[in-house]
Amino acid sequence: MSGRAQLMWDERVTKYDFGPGHPMDPVRLSLTRGLVRAFGLDRKLSVVAAPAAGDSTLALVHRADYVAAVRAASADPAAADLSYGLGTEDNPAFAGMHEASALIAGQSVGAAEAVWQGDVLHAVNFAGGLHHAMPGAAAGFCVYNDAALAVARLLELGAERVVYVDVDVHHGDGVQTAFWDDPRVLTISLHEHPRTLFPQTGWPEETGGPSAEGGAVNVALPAGTGDAGWLRAFHAVVPELVAAFRPQVVVSQHGADTHFEDPLAHLAVSLDAQRLVAEACHALAHDHAEGRWVALGGGGYAVADVVPRTWTHLVGIAAGAPVAPKTPVPEEWRHEVYARTRQQGPLRMTDGRDPHWADFADSGYDPADRLDQAVIATRRAVFPLHGLLP
Repeated sequence: MSGRAQLMWDERVTKYDFGPGHPMDPVRLSLTRGLVRAFGLDRKLSVVAAPAAGDSTLALVHRADYVAAVRAASADPAAADLSYGLGTEDNPAFAGMHEASALIAGQSVGAAEAVWQGDVLHAVNFAGGLHHAMPGAAAGFCVYNDAALAVARLLELGAERVVYVDVDVHHGDGVQTAFWDDPRVLTISLHEHPRTLFPQTGWPEETGGPSAEGGAVNVALPAGTGDAGWLRAFHAVVPELVAAFRPQVVVSQHGADTHFEDPLAHLAVSLDAQRLVAEACHALAHDHAEGRWVALGGGGYAVADVVPRTWTHLVGIAAGAPVAPKTPVPEEWRHEVYARTRQQGPLRMTDGRDPHWADFADSGYDPADRLDQAVIATRRAVFPLHGLLP
């Protein structure tokens, strides 16, 4: 092992830009990189720019006709083919779209390669986690599914068991689709209930194809779920399944849009709980996968107050230099926030919460509680398929 951790970064990922007014503002990436730098975390790990994913790599997940359509829309946005999900309100076509999307995908694939080959123990690409893109279509602000491509590259390199844990507020539907019938991959997604949020999938009954029963796990959380419920659900489902699956690598997606300030969803999770789940994913990698951990970003549309702090915590955890929650935010970075967004930056690396939760195994199932109903629905659907008691 030549180093502990690696941050994947190329300034050109900020060219993944759907235009003014779109929620996926690339300033969230620039501000995150700036905050990582302000805390000196880039001195605690190696910062690496991987090449863009080429056609053969994209073909691990995406159809050739779709990649051709993205290239065409990238060259002439006015000619975007709506049948591929391009040129829509969610995914407007823009010049250079293929190049920016392939570059983000390349960072996640590069992270997977570095971890599998033993160059580093952990690798982070907070520009990635674009989990909605399908094999033949863009969806939900996502053009190429870098998360699925990272997993597919691990399989191509010889991995036999990969766990993908997705804690974005939206269902990780594109990754689930890519590995629906592949017994080598266990996808676990915790998300707001499909009744109340895009993409209206991720029901507990979605458990995988005939060759991979139990390979898809979905925890559909009630709108309004806060720290205690979110953490209770995570710990009631994820650790037991990961232990039973015995992964060689953990790939996790850390969308910041579960936060109570996020404008596009309806959960009420704090930065402090998000940090605890990042720590939990890190621990799962060490407990079950010899420390091999690929950590990705994802959604998150409170672009100045929430996203940079959440993903800086993620980078710090991966680097072995976690940022204490009460740490003041560097003043120079707050000036950068104001210069870029005309918003006042946050003062500390915490929302001032100290999240606690009741362990499901200790407190038992409360049939009158909507959160517990969600947990037990998932456990009943998939736990027996892994030899576990629901």
